[in-house]
Amino acid sequence: MKVGLLESLNVELPDREYPILIGKDFLSESISIGKYISGKQVLVITNETIAPLYLEWLINILGKENFRCESLILPDGEEYKNLKHIELIYDKLMALSYDRKATLIALGGGVVGDMTGFAAATYRRGVSFIQIPTTILAQVDSSVGGKTGVNHPLGKNMIGAFYQPRCVLADIGVLDTLEQRQVSAGLAEIIKYGLIADREFFNWLEENIEALCCRDHEKLAYAIKVSCRTKAGIVAEDELEHGIRALLNLGHTFGHAIENVMGYGNWLHGEAVATGTCIAAEMSRKMGFLEQSDLDRIIDLHRRAQLPIESPSGMTSKQYIEAMGEDKKVENGKIRLVLLEKIGKAFVSDDYDDDILYSVLKEVCKE
Repeated sequence: MKVGLLESLNVELPDREYPILIGKDFLSESISIGKYISGKQVLVITNETIAPLYLEWLINILGKENFRCESLILPDGEEYKNLKHIELIYDKLMALSYDRKATLIALGGGVVGDMTGFAAATYRRGVSFIQIPTTILAQVDSSVGGKTGVNHPLGKNMIGAFYQPRCVLADIGVLDTLEQRQVSAGLAEIIKYGLIADREFFNWLEENIEALCCRDHEKLAYAIKVSCRTKAGIVAEDELEHGIRALLNLGHTFGHAIENVMGYGNWLHGEAVATGTCIAAEMSRKMGFLEQSDLDRIIDLHRRAQLPIESPSGMTSKQYIEAMGEDKKVENGKIRLVLLEKIGKAFVSDDYDDDILYSVLKEVCKE
């Protein structure tokens, strides 16, 4: 695959827009980061895993463009996505006397991106930020759309804000350094887009999932482009999640419960979403929407992507219900679920028989 910028998409919102730039080893050669930075003060926020790989490279690029650039290295892991570690960002910004024209750059996966975005949304009531996602999951999902935030012991992403970046720079070349488990976790979110909105893309994934697992760059570029295009369209229509954007939460209500009960960081977000999606698909079948053959295809694709498809051993249906009851998508005491009418079409509902939900959870928990 050629080096350079491969695709450029726009997230078009009512009052502004920003680009998603997809490429391979392209940042230093074809993209001027400076045009997306306001002011001269820049803070790059990354983690202990990514810093040795890419921090010096990014600092050098910014230095050549005459920015005053500092960095903050956070510990790596979902368990550190909390207010305590957000305060480290505030401490650094205030110690450096960064003003309202400062720009934060998130260099890392979804945790770094969510935390950087939330810090940017709240420091001095809002400063600019840029997303440079370094995982598949972050490139296709968390870096796009402006959801930022941190976890609370009682629930995932319960503290946050909608706050859009100035741009998203997705470099496929950095994915070569990922652990295989992280690759699979990202594929869970890619599969989601086929399930909720694009049956043809789901079919394509069935034909190409092994190539994606092996990090075929051309196939990855296509999958990332389609995923980002789908999400950009949904976000443009419903930025603040009053309607259609909720479809992006397929598998997430069950998945967040798994993350909460098992302890943040023990299951990767994509792993929990994969299992949660299989649970949502089973419930959709029991409600008479999905055919058994479609359910089998969904489970098989997740299995081929090397993702977990069964509930964690020892987790109970009661734990699911209690954790799901704390989910931010609960309205008027009713858990809202994203379900599948068919492959390629999802819907949000709180109009379901609780007995069906309980029976599905008892089955997956082997009770």
